[in-house]
Amino acid sequence: MNESLSILKQYWHYEAFRPLQEEIINHVLAGKDTLALLPTGGGKSICYQVPAMIFKGNCIVISPLIALMKDQVQNLRDKSILATMIHSGMKQHEVIDAFRSFSNNEFKFLFISPERIHSKLFKEWFEDMQVDLIVVDEAHCISQWGYDFRPAYLNIVELRTLLPGVPMLALTASATPAVQNDIIEKLKLTGHQTFFSTFFRPNLSFSVRVSENKILQTTDILNKVNGSAIVYCRSRKRTRDLAEALIAAGVSADYYHAGLTQIQRNKKQEAWIKNENKVIVCTNAFGMGIDKPDVRCVIHYDVPDTPEGYYQEAGRAGRDSHKSYAVTLLQPKDLTDLKEGISLRFPDEKKVRDIYESICYYLQVPLGNGYQTVYDFDLLHFCNQFKYNSIEVISCIKLLEQNQHWRLNDFLFVPSRVNITTEKSVLEDLEQNHPDLDEVMKLLLRMYGGIWNHYVAISEFNMAQNAGVSADYIVHILNHLHAHHLIDYQKPPEQPQLYFLHDRYTKQDLRIDRALFETLKIRYSERINFMIQYYQNTKHCRFRSLVAYFGETINTDCGCCDICLKQKRSKNTTDDYAEVKSLITLELSHTPELNIRKFCKTYTQHDKEKILKTIRILLDEKQLLLNASGDLILPR
Repeated sequence: MNESLSILKQYWHYEAFRPLQEEIINHVLAGKDTLALLPTGGGKSICYQVPAMIFKGNCIVISPLIALMKDQVQNLRDKSILATMIHSGMKQHEVIDAFRSFSNNEFKFLFISPERIHSKLFKEWFEDMQVDLIVVDEAHCISQWGYDFRPAYLNIVELRTLLPGVPMLALTASATPAVQNDIIEKLKLTGHQTFFSTFFRPNLSFSVRVSENKILQTTDILNKVNGSAIVYCRSRKRTRDLAEALIAAGVSADYYHAGLTQIQRNKKQEAWIKNENKVIVCTNAFGMGIDKPDVRCVIHYDVPDTPEGYYQEAGRAGRDSHKSYAVTLLQPKDLTDLKEGISLRFPDEKKVRDIYESICYYLQVPLGNGYQTVYDFDLLHFCNQFKYNSIEVISCIKLLEQNQHWRLNDFLFVPSRVNITTEKSVLEDLEQNHPDLDEVMKLLLRMYGGIWNHYVAISEFNMAQNAGVSADYIVHILNHLHAHHLIDYQKPPEQPQLYFLHDRYTKQDLRIDRALFETLKIRYSERINFMIQYYQNTKHCRFRSLVAYFGETINTDCGCCDICLKQKRSKNTTDDYAEVKSLITLELSHTPELNIRKFCKTYTQHDKEKILKTIRILLDEKQLLLNASGDLILPR
């Protein structure tokens, strides 16, 4: 047995690799740069985690979202593989602690945001790090052609100079040919090979349904499709309203969005994963890092605006290769909203400057201050107070993030962190005098290695499941341990956080890259136009046009999208018409008249309705006539 397969079996308990995984791993182990395009659920993490376990040195993983880091760190820890993460919401002493530990080989994996690559602190610690592999996750973020451009990704190329000869693995689930070329160029991949997994999913049926009543249509679809389902909505309120409507209609459902507490989100997610609820109605905050293979249906209640987001969300259905459905519900107004959304996503420069100044005023950031400071930001409260459209504000924040003024932390996935702050001798008294506190302390020690020396990300929900108690009880005990100075318990913020990368500017001095702004607007408009054409398409295989967007050519139609099925039905109807007409003509060549009822009884291999439909067509075309008895006759 080769070493890669042995590692896979030992830590992941899989008997074999998925397609392309082993080829990618072998290329990385040969010390070569690699670009791998694997669809959502295609097992990208295995492609770097297995070779990293074989390499003597350690692995740096650059990731854009705390959510992705958190999931990967937790998954590795669950396999007794030590990993840590650094993101912009951490305090400086925690960052230093994580760098020191990684440099001392206490962790095999370091997950880090791209902004940190360029930081002075990273470069100070870098020389002591023993790195054998660099991984760039969500590599499409490096490209202005991509749907989620992050300028900080351009800093990653500095690692080529700092770590000459160390192989780099770039990973993404969706990249057009232009984005692929950009990744290769911007990361300076040399002697590389591109591994491309097909976007084609033969078990997944894509369809667009024009709907006058989306609630009734959603209910109808969910009643017809057995198994687990996801329904995506754009607004938090709609997730709750729709879930309540589904429950009222007898469908087992729950809702999920970023406004819920961490414990609420964990409970809802776990109940859905365990099939206690059939349907989760959610915003696009849901689904990241979740590997539930038996999702039978994904419904987009509100139409997606980018092919990349659409494919990623729809692709969460049918990962077990069984027949599944991706359905988008469409009303004419939806297409108008998509077009009008371009101006909301890319407001004029004056609006961007006004919103920047309003946010700084709201957060009470003085002029010339704010650098490397984190501010809690209540988006809805801000919009209500200053009378701004929330989509417009989010878009301005994103544009200023792309101009590297600040970073909006994906607060939803910031985990709680714990560090034991007392001496081991003090804990000996805990078992005798405070058994309830002792039980949770031992649970911490059992579940989270390294907690004596470092801040470790924890999950109160996972702890509660392990102990068979409620998550609220775990939080209550952790608060007590914190109050007694036995641990430092840092709960995540429940609001978004803005991390300022510069001191506050005046509105007039705010730097905005107009060329970048226009480029991103053009790219977004192209994506909108593609989606509008996709929704309006009534002639061509839906899946074939979708994969063509990503640069893949397939020579046959999928055969299972709504358009392919409609064409099949049309062809079958044509074939039935020709065959029934031929039989009627043959009968009338032997007899002057033909009784319709007897004919239907004689040719039972044909559906009665199809026979009658064919007869009606032949009568309309005057190819047949009816006599006084109602029998068929040929025209004279």
